[in-house]
Amino acid sequence: MRIRNPFAVQPPWVAVIRLSGAIGAGGRTGAGLSDEALAPVIERAFSRGKPKAVALVINSPGGSAVQSSLIAARIRRLSKEKKVPVHAFVEDVAASGGYWLACAADHIWVDDSSIVGSIGVIFASFGFPELMKRQGVERRVHTAGRSKSLADPFLPEKPEDAARLLALAAPIHQAFIAHVKARRGARLAEADLFNADVWVGQQAVDLGLADGVAHLVPKLKALYGDKVDLVPYGRRRSLFQRFGARMVGDALAEVEERALWSRFGL
Repeated sequence: MRIRNPFAVQPPWVAVIRLSGAIGAGGRTGAGLSDEALAPVIERAFSRGKPKAVALVINSPGGSAVQSSLIAARIRRLSKEKKVPVHAFVEDVAASGGYWLACAADHIWVDDSSIVGSIGVIFASFGFPELMKRQGVERRVHTAGRSKSLADPFLPEKPEDAARLLALAAPIHQAFIAHVKARRGARLAEADLFNADVWVGQQAVDLGLADGVAHLVPKLKALYGDKVDLVPYGRRRSLFQRFGARMVGDALAEVEERALWSRFGL
């Protein structure tokens, strides 16, 4: 057994956290990115020893605004407490909630083909009133409180329901915008960046949404030396989660995640 010399000069090291997938509270299997699932990983990455930095490897089409905010806030709090800088490296996409997570970093690095942005809010659902009618099924709804049946997919959409959903989206959108402005500051270009558009690679850099085109290993070596160690931190999953998730996973959640990815051609 090799005994590590505690008095020897150790090479600098960077904790690496992979944030891949849709963002949400998670289902029975704990799939997806949520603050509850990631909290132990993030805490360990910042608290074990003294890393030179924490690197976030992000590949996410977004999801829950609340979970995005909670995860990003945890990263920022620990970065300040431990005085450890954070770098985000975007793979295929950091859009919507994925970009919210990227903005938790002090610097954001992208690939030439990374998709970045989508600073907006979306409520999406389906409507089945005509199908119900053709099948001879009558929907009966009785509520105490006029908004209890808001956006019922089995009833025709009401203009007042659509207006109410837009009113709900507005403050969430403003919180997203405030987060991006607070984190990116003067680096943002004088352009309309908050209408949910997306940009690719160097375009995002030119607009101040990212800091440069760079990949994880060469960039961290350039910043912290050729001998820097990259230490991965990930979630500890049970055997049930590893091998049983697909059999008992929430099919609807999987469909929703596929829909999120498909918006970006992935």
